[in-house]
Amino acid sequence: MVATALDAMAAAFPQERRELLRQRQAVIAVNSELQERELLKLASLASALAESSRQRGITDPTASLIAETGIAVFKVAFARWTGETGQRKLSQLLRESLDELKAVQRVHLR
Repeated sequence: MVATALDAMAAAFPQERRELLRQRQAVIAVNSELQERELLKLASLASALAESSRQRGITDPTASLIAETGIAVFKVAFARWTGETGQRKLSQLLRESLDELKAVQRVHLR
């Protein structure tokens, strides 16, 4: 379910807009008010993801945990995407970040 949500999020950020989004992130990085707005947007998105999970029958705190984890994966992948010079797509970095999280869980959280 998280992977499906991440795929949908990646579709909103096409490769052609990467440079513009990189510039946007640079502006946000130096402006505390914009950073706060960005956090509010991500919190709103997490809330929507949690509600979507609840509609699928997942109860709290699991629904909230899934949503917050998805947002964390998105934030890390998005930062990598806007920070690197390669041509990898955001969707690829999202999948890699999710896979890294799964690997950490298997190795360190058992």
